[in-house]
Amino acid sequence: MQVVLDPKSMPKIPEAKIAILQSKWYKEQLDSMSKKCIEMLVAADCPQPEFYTLPGSWELPFAAQTIMRSAPKDKPYDAIIVFGAIMKGETYHFEMIADACSRDFGKVMLSEGVPIINEVIPITKMEQLVARSADDGFNKGIEAALAAAEIITWRRELAKRTS
Repeated sequence: MQVVLDPKSMPKIPEAKIAILQSKWYKEQLDSMSKKCIEMLVAADCPQPEFYTLPGSWELPFAAQTIMRSAPKDKPYDAIIVFGAIMKGETYHFEMIADACSRDFGKVMLSEGVPIINEVIPITKMEQLVARSADDGFNKGIEAALAAAEIITWRRELAKRTS
């Protein structure tokens, strides 16, 4: 079910360190999501996120872990946002990639302690991706930015309570 999210409800996240990782496949649609996400983050006082293009969705979990581990200990990432799309074809490749991405994002997120906002979208037809990347309230970039801002805000509030 698609829901229109209210960008006005997005918390401010000054000084947040965020990286966006994007598959090179379906560039036009994923660029639209990333662009909308970056606009939302910058409007929430987040510095310009780092942006990386990867060969495909399969490489995104590895890249997320590599990026997290490359950060200086005194300035870790607050969140990683990933954009990709996997089109169902005639073989099981679709299921293998989708399952591995989901599982491996979870492993990386928990082992590294950095939230990963997963917008790797499994699709059966191109219209599904087009609908999720349109210049409207259903663009997945909005959802990703809101999720990142909310989890960063939650972690900051939790840190204040426990310090």
